Amino acid sequence: MSDTKLRDAICRLARSLYDRGLAHGSTGNISTRTEDGGLLVTPTGSSFGWLDPERISCFDAEGRHIAGDAPTKEMPLHAAFYDTRGTRAGAVVHLHCHHAVALSTLPDTDHDNALPPYTPYSIMQLGRVKILPYFQPGDPAMGEAVRSLDGQRSAVILANHGPVVTAGTLEKAVYAMEELEETARLAITLTDRRAAMLDAAQIASLIQTFNID
Repeated sequence: MSDTKLRDAICRLARSLYDRGLAHGSTGNISTRTEDGGLLVTPTGSSFGWLDPERISCFDAEGRHIAGDAPTKEMPLHAAFYDTRGTRAGAVVHLHCHHAVALSTLPDTDHDNALPPYTPYSIMQLGRVKILPYFQPGDPAMGEAVRSLDGQRSAVILANHGPVVTAGTLEKAVYAMEELEETARLAITLTDRRAAMLDAAQIASLIQTFNID
C-alpha cells in the first residue's frame, strides 16, 4: 500500500476508534510499516478524532525522522515490537481503552494470560495477553519490558495504562485491539460469575487449526 493510502488508513481507522469511544482526548498512538521499510506514526499529543494525514510522522528504514510532526513519546514501545517480532509486526496500536485498563488493575487477573477464554476469537487474534508492570508514560523501560518477551507475545496490557497490539497489517492490528477490549469487557461483566469457558482441548484445537503464535 502506498504511503498516501497508509496515511489515509491511519486517519480513518483512528477516527473510527475515537468515534466509538475506544480512544479519547489525545490518548493512544498508531504506527505502521511502509513499503520501503520505514514507519508512519501518529504525532505526539494528537487526537485520533482529528488526525491530519499530512502531519503523520514519517521515519525512513534507518529510523530517522524525515517528515511530519514529532512522533508519539511511546516510540520505544513501538520499536520493541518491530525489532522483536520481525515480519510478523506490520503495525502497532496502543490505546487506553476502558475495560482493558480496568482488567489490568484487578488483583485476581492472571498477569501471564489476562484474557479468559470465553470465545475463540481472542485466542485466534491475540494468543495469550501478558500484563506488564506500570511504567510512567514515555518511559523507555516499557520498550525494554516488551523486548524481554523475545517476540513471543503479539499483545500486552501495560498495567494502569492500556493495551498494545501488533499484527501483520494495520487493519488486523486494529481488529485485534477491538477484540482485546471486547474480551476485557466480557471479563469485567462476568466478574464473580460462574461463566463457562473454552476448555483445554478446545483451545488446543484452535491453536493447531489456525497455527496460532
